Amino acid sequence: MTLMFIDFRFNTLDPMRNQINWLLRPLEYVTLTPRLIYDWTSNYFTTRGELERENQSMKLRQSELSLLATQGELLLAENQNLRQLLELQKQLAYKTLPVEILFNPPNPISQRIVINRGSNDGLKTGNPIANDAGILGQVVRLYENSAEVSLLEDRDFAIPVQVARNGLRAAVFGTGRSSPLELRYLPVASDLEVGDILLTSGIDGTYPPGFAVAMITRIERNLEKNSSNVFCVPVAPVNRYRHALALLYEAKVDAKPAPLNSLGKPTGQAQDNPGFSPGRRQTRTKGLQ
Repeated sequence: MTLMFIDFRFNTLDPMRNQINWLLRPLEYVTLTPRLIYDWTSNYFTTRGELERENQSMKLRQSELSLLATQGELLLAENQNLRQLLELQKQLAYKTLPVEILFNPPNPISQRIVINRGSNDGLKTGNPIANDAGILGQVVRLYENSAEVSLLEDRDFAIPVQVARNGLRAAVFGTGRSSPLELRYLPVASDLEVGDILLTSGIDGTYPPGFAVAMITRIERNLEKNSSNVFCVPVAPVNRYRHALALLYEAKVDAKPAPLNSLGKPTGQAQDNPGFSPGRRQTRTKGLQ
């Protein structure tokens, strides 16, 4: 007790205590080394695991944002297409039916699609399918709630046309998937030029006149056989959009002359409505105007 009192009062044992602490400090470090190594290793792997999880989370988020951006672009294009179809529908004087493309049957030979409208909706075999750019195809097989449409590129497809520039009549034929259309049975002296737009002539009573069909891309003239091989590409994007219009055109009703206005001219013509262009009549594609 006396020694403790003296040490407490006069700090007599401090030098001895410091010497002992100095001697034991290395042993303390050696004793704590395994724990320090364990703590450092644990923190390293924990931090690395958190970084990897955060990295995976950021990659997943990036993929989701990229998908949302792509979907946004698709929705924007689809919305623009629907607006154009609505504008076209307002311009036409006959009935139309909005249709949606359901799928493309897996047939490597034919070029056909299936739409979501059928006989229950008033659709008939032979009705043309079009969008704001021009003709896409024709209904060839009808069901109650769906229909099969043969596209312009289909091998069995044929449509009467006329050249927008000079009114020359001919017929366009499909030649198969991803192959150019052909303009057949024309003499070598036919007034045709590369870039001419072919419109529906309407003489078959199936297609309304004035819809764009194809554009001439190449002409091969054979003087010996007095014939021309004319190749075309569809004006309307055949495999781009999911929505289109079925043209419920009836030649006996819709092809009748329009009633006369107060000036003695048919109503609904360009002089009555300068912005009206039925069937998107054009003599050159947009890029060539």
